Amino acid sequence: MANGIAADSTYESYLAKKGFTAWALTTDHKRIGIMYLITISFFFLLAGVTALLMRYELLTPELDFFSTTTQYNVAFTLHGSLMVFFFIVPGIAASLGNFLIPLMIGARDVAFPRLNLLSYWVYLVGTVILMTALAQPADTGWTFYTPYSVETGTNVILITLGVFVLGFSSILTGMNFIVTVHKLRAPGMTWNRLPLFIWASYATAILQLLATPVVGITLLLLIMEKSLDIGFFDPAKGGDPILFQNFFWFYSHPAVYIMVIPAFGIISEIIPVFARKPIFGYRAIAYSSFAIAIISFFVWLHHMFVSGISETAAAIFSFLTMLVAIPTAIKVFNWLATLYKGSIEFHSSMLYALSFIFLFTIGGLTGVFLGALAVDVHLHDTYFVVAHMHYVMIGGTVMGFFGALHFWYPKWFGKTFNELTAKASWFLVFVGFNVTFFPQFFMGYQGMPRRYATYPEQFQSAHVLSTYGSWILGLGIFIMTVNLIAGIFSRKVPEGNPYKSLSLEWQMPSPPPHNNFEDIPIVTDWTYAYGKK
Repeated sequence: MANGIAADSTYESYLAKKGFTAWALTTDHKRIGIMYLITISFFFLLAGVTALLMRYELLTPELDFFSTTTQYNVAFTLHGSLMVFFFIVPGIAASLGNFLIPLMIGARDVAFPRLNLLSYWVYLVGTVILMTALAQPADTGWTFYTPYSVETGTNVILITLGVFVLGFSSILTGMNFIVTVHKLRAPGMTWNRLPLFIWASYATAILQLLATPVVGITLLLLIMEKSLDIGFFDPAKGGDPILFQNFFWFYSHPAVYIMVIPAFGIISEIIPVFARKPIFGYRAIAYSSFAIAIISFFVWLHHMFVSGISETAAAIFSFLTMLVAIPTAIKVFNWLATLYKGSIEFHSSMLYALSFIFLFTIGGLTGVFLGALAVDVHLHDTYFVVAHMHYVMIGGTVMGFFGALHFWYPKWFGKTFNELTAKASWFLVFVGFNVTFFPQFFMGYQGMPRRYATYPEQFQSAHVLSTYGSWILGLGIFIMTVNLIAGIFSRKVPEGNPYKSLSLEWQMPSPPPHNNFEDIPIVTDWTYAYGKK
């Protein structure tokens, strides 16, 4: 596919230099990607612990574990804020994007290496502010809705300030990736030869650049209202609480695709490798990422169908909500067409990719119910929404993230993990996830509201099943984490290209050299030409 790959004779791993300073001050995109990976994984596990505590509380209809409903609300706020702002939004885009984008396009680094390091340290500053807020955490939920977020005595300012700071990291990362893809592609790496993960990362970067300032301004207005008593959202002072919802969801619905579009790119890389077939509909998959990104800016009002908006606006946004399903469905059908008659190998990363297709499809189809005006009135703010959201975010983004961890693990560390253990943990994760969240569709349909620490006894059996499922899911993630960490210290060294992938990053030693390439490669063929030679 290319020449000019770093030879073994000149090889020096990017992991060769040791010490705190070598990592803290590095401008190597691979090390920055690993630092992001470690940091976001910590917050993912912390968010998971808070989720387990909430599910334990919901074993019975009364308060048992938490002494007050405020404590439950605090756990709910922490879970949502950590999972959304500190893990899912920066997760794939920052960690995997940093590591893989230059390798996959034939570049030695990102366009602005020092700015890249700055974006990580800005992210760390935001996390430190959030951790400081744990001394008196907010109880508003991760959406920080007014007027309650203005009136509550908990520390809303500090946690929203942490999210506000995180926004700068997201903006810097998005800008860096856009310039990198435009300016640093290797000779012959035309737009129609770009790996689909690059297309997905590029579309995500555009969303980061355009949408993130909106939530930053929104949270800044909230901080000003709460600290300076300025009435942006207080009706008594001429403000409008619905304005907060409009601003928040104008960002947060595109943010859903900031979370999941990179996972689309991951699935598009894994499936052709283990199906040993060219990706079906390359251009349709590539361009549909941009269609999703564009349409996602025009669907935010479907979160507000019961907020008193006009019937005309509701009908228009219901139509646009249905419209965004089309480019998403294009990807799913093309992945299935790629699998058709393929020589499929069920590697652990492929199992996560197949799980992604199944679970995300459920998430997408249940989104149609919430996009239908009459049905949404009944399902709004029920556990149906909780189940739908988790099938998209966990069944989609996190399953894609897990697939990427197992797929590129040999490239990152030059080691391998126990594949049998990886498959066992996948089984527990898949079963545990469905046992946890599928019953919640039925609870929501029957009227069980979300965000409540107590509930009517008629819902207890479903809650018990959901809690047991969360324990299975937690066990699977724990086994997976131990297996991946143990692999770093093992003596198992993989082949240079264990999957026989045609992608550029697999044509060099593992882990990669410090500067990636001895000479910039010249790309002469398509990344997905499996079975063509």
